[in-house]
Amino acid sequence: MGAMIRVENLVKKFGDFTAVDNISFEVPKGEIFAFLGPNGAGKTTTIKILTTLLRATSGTVEVDGLNPKTHENEVRQSFGIVFQDPSLDQDLTASENMDLHGVLYHVPGKVRRERAETLLKLFELWERKDALVKTFSGGMRRRLEIARGFLHTPKILFLDEPTLGLDPQSRNQLWTHVKRQNEADHVTVFLTTHYMDEAERVADRIAVIDHGKIVAIGTADELKQKTNAQSLEDAFLALTGSTIRDESASSTDQLRQVAQMFRGGRR
Repeated sequence: MGAMIRVENLVKKFGDFTAVDNISFEVPKGEIFAFLGPNGAGKTTTIKILTTLLRATSGTVEVDGLNPKTHENEVRQSFGIVFQDPSLDQDLTASENMDLHGVLYHVPGKVRRERAETLLKLFELWERKDALVKTFSGGMRRRLEIARGFLHTPKILFLDEPTLGLDPQSRNQLWTHVKRQNEADHVTVFLTTHYMDEAERVADRIAVIDHGKIVAIGTADELKQKTNAQSLEDAFLALTGSTIRDESASSTDQLRQVAQMFRGGRR
């Protein structure tokens, strides 16, 4: 089975700060692949490079066999994405948000309506399809964003900390829907998270990333066996030397990264 995502020796620098430090990995078609690491570890920067929003300093990147730098439009058609920050229009209804997304991706009207209905039902939002998004709970908005990400039948769905701030019940519900859609359409899912239980429950394989470097890749069981750990959290501690909640240094790195971007080091 071919790789939907291929990354070799990827480096991204913002001035003197190295956000992504010579990482390599592949994600085969249909896999749910997780980047597990604290804030500032390089997770979002990697996703932004894969989705054409940033350019790599060096290294090779392929998404569905294409270089995001030279084939921006083709690569953008191949994926759906849900970033940390909300992107729904709160003054539109759920159906209107879905329809607008379909128009932007040139999904034919009949297909757009049928697929929107299927996805809104799958994500348990059909009964609220005509309600304004600003009346939705946080969990409902996240489910709508992910349903919308599936609308144009992408080959890859990127999810950047999609459950941040959600209660455990909403998180579990959301992942149940994502896994069901992954199995139904064989969509490759690339997610970032700092929730141990989430990575272990959802992902086929996990890449542990810390300070811009991938320190290990494998299934949750393989990571635990490699470190002789009883839990994924213990494995993470053994691999990185810190708990995932120890984010003070990483948060400082993240602030430095953002500062460098605004100083003109974006590309």
